[in-house]
Order: sequence, then C-alpha cells, then structure tokens
Amino acid sequence: MSNHKTVGERIRTYRENLAMSPADLAEKSGVDLAIVEAVEKGDVMPALGVLTKLSRALGQRLGTFMDDQFKPDPIVTRAEDLDAAKIAGRGVSTSGYAYQSLALGKPDRHMDPFRIELKADEASKPSSHEGEELVICLAGEVEFTYGPDKTVLKPGDTAYYNSCVTHSLRAVNGTASIYGIVYMPF
Repeated sequence: MSNHKTVGERIRTYRENLAMSPADLAEKSGVDLAIVEAVEKGDVMPALGVLTKLSRALGQRLGTFMDDQFKPDPIVTRAEDLDAAKIAGRGVSTSGYAYQSLALGKPDRHMDPFRIELKADEASKPSSHEGEELVICLAGEVEFTYGPDKTVLKPGDTAYYNSCVTHSLRAVNGTASIYGIVYMPF
C-alpha cells in the first residue's frame, strides 16, 4: 500500500497548499467525495480517469502524483520491471485494469505513457478531459468506446483521439494489454 499512500499524500498536500477542503476538491474535480477521501488515506489507488480529474482540479500534470524521484534522460523501462510491478500489485486499480507509468522520474514531461493490463470483460469507467490520447493494443482484444461509437482493437491496432470526448476501454474475449499515452495541455 505504500505506493497508494504516496499518491494520496501528494494529492492531499497539493489540496492543502491551495487551501481546499476535500469537499472543494470533489466539487471542482467531479470526483465523489468518498473517493477523494479514500485516495488521500491511501485506501485505494485511483483509476487514471480519476487521477486525471484530480490533477486538473489541482492545476498539476498527471505525473506529479506518480513520480517518486528524478532520473536523467532517457527513461528506460524494462519489460521485466513491468512484470515485477504487476506481480507485486503496484499500480493496481479497482476499475478493471492495472497500470504502470513508463515515465517515472521525468518531471518535465508533457506526455504520460502507461502500460495497462485490462481484466477480462471489466470496463474502465468512461472519462473525458482536455488533451489527446494514443492507445496501442499489445495483446488480446480491446473494445474502445468513443462517444457513441465502439471499435474493437486487436494487437498492433491503435486509436488516437481527442480525450475531451467520453471514452472507455474494455478487454473482450479474455484479458488484454495496451500502451496508453496521455497528453494534457496546460
């Protein structure tokens, strides 16, 4: 749970620095107060959509709440490190997927890249926010919902889109894995 606490502690610190109450943050972000409080306590790891809303409400980029330390360029993430993190349960979300950042330690980044493992037949919660996203299907099949449209992505398929339109992902016919790159302008 230490990774969960780190994220929650950072969110609480930025909120307090802005003299916001948890209720203020919930209202400004559109995230339920109970979820804000659970994240700050370290009881849950927020889904990317929730973390995106909280970061925007706090005027910060998404990676602000995920970085543990600075690393010099280039940031290289080894596949075995991602597998070890998955086995250890780091980056696990209760929203139908687990994710690991591919840019931890790069504080000056403009994009937030992730490796995401989608559980069988569990959909991510629909989200929308400023910016753009790129999804690259690595394994399995992913149903990508964008507004009212649904498309199935297979290994090697990509989807690039404006993330202000409500979107969600769901593994179909088993589990799936993707790379997701999120860009949010300031």
